Amino acid sequence: MTIKVDPALLTHFMDQISTFGATPEGGLNREAGTRDHAAARDWFFGELRRRGYQTRVDAIGNVFAILQAEGATDAPVIMVGSHLDSQPFGGRFDGAYGVVAAFVAVEALREQAEGAPLGCTFVVVDWMNEEGARFQPSLLGSSVYCGEIGLNYALSRVDGDGVTVGDALESGGYRGTDEAPAADIYLEMHVEGNDELEKANLQIGPFSRYWGALKIRAAMHGETAHTGPTLMRDRKDATLAAAHAIVGVREISDRRGGALYTSCGRLVIQPNSPNMVADRATMFLELRSPDPDELAAAEAELMQVLADSAARAWVTHEVISIDRRAAGAFDPRLVTLCERQSAALGLGTMQLETIGGHDAVPVSRRMPGIVITVPSVGGVIHHPTEYSTPQDLCNGANVLAGMIAAIHVAGGDLDKTLETRT
Repeated sequence: MTIKVDPALLTHFMDQISTFGATPEGGLNREAGTRDHAAARDWFFGELRRRGYQTRVDAIGNVFAILQAEGATDAPVIMVGSHLDSQPFGGRFDGAYGVVAAFVAVEALREQAEGAPLGCTFVVVDWMNEEGARFQPSLLGSSVYCGEIGLNYALSRVDGDGVTVGDALESGGYRGTDEAPAADIYLEMHVEGNDELEKANLQIGPFSRYWGALKIRAAMHGETAHTGPTLMRDRKDATLAAAHAIVGVREISDRRGGALYTSCGRLVIQPNSPNMVADRATMFLELRSPDPDELAAAEAELMQVLADSAARAWVTHEVISIDRRAAGAFDPRLVTLCERQSAALGLGTMQLETIGGHDAVPVSRRMPGIVITVPSVGGVIHHPTEYSTPQDLCNGANVLAGMIAAIHVAGGDLDKTLETRT
């Protein structure tokens, strides 16, 4: 079935939410648990409460805005949303669009119902710390919700200044005590963050599967020394060892011709003084692949690279933590439903794979779930110039609205949803 969101409402909410943590370059700096993050949540969920939504905040700081089905305590629960936190110097659309699109899609369904009782309960969710920029691991709130990591572990994660997740939530007013609502289906809108849709001149990209990922924090341990008088042969330079390791990690990918993505996105040097040999260099390394065997083989190679790199610089090394995420598939019924709703609106689709993580990854292991994308201009993401056109944003929200409307008509039964073509 076709249903249209209010474009003005979508634009207004996107413009307003983009003021919290706005940077001069036109992007966002709204890391999880910061004052700007809390202010964005205060404004957004305050607006939803004014419209009749009930809000809950759970113990890890996920926020849920609930529109309860009337007269049915066992009504199916459809959850839609994404996240309002950003990278330190990210864009306006990654995450925030998914939360706003969820809201305007549910509002479109309410308007279409014209006051009639809803047969499903709808939940608009903002997950805590999806980005993993300030606190690691990423997907923190959704992983706690799904039981994949423990609450106490999550609350005890620290940022670079030693502030814990629990303390950050407490200071911002988002260390909640409410029970998180159970759900039956989860849908998430997102900007693509690549240029496949743009190049193909297509409008909607349902993700059919997600890559596996390995996120490793490792440190090289050397000895501090003066960069002037200390003989080169006597130096135990942790930064040099890390440099060898970073190059070696890239070479693991290069040997595989695109089947494996690697990176070192963060390097922390201590004591980080211009005239001191570093005694510690901590690397945040990533391996990503759709093939579990490939990922396991690459992990073994990485461990050897770390050992060899430490030996080359006469230092020792340590693997501090490993966060493993298995590859998998999103629910094929939701992929089909997305394609049908898009076709009903005259929009072209292309099935894609997500290499980056999304909250829908852990959530879809608990219930049927999917991520649906709209084009990113130039494929840009995690950068102030990240941009998706108003028309593309509206197209995605319309598809999302049509999907939740179809699920609503079918009483939450995905198989029944697909029995009748749109």
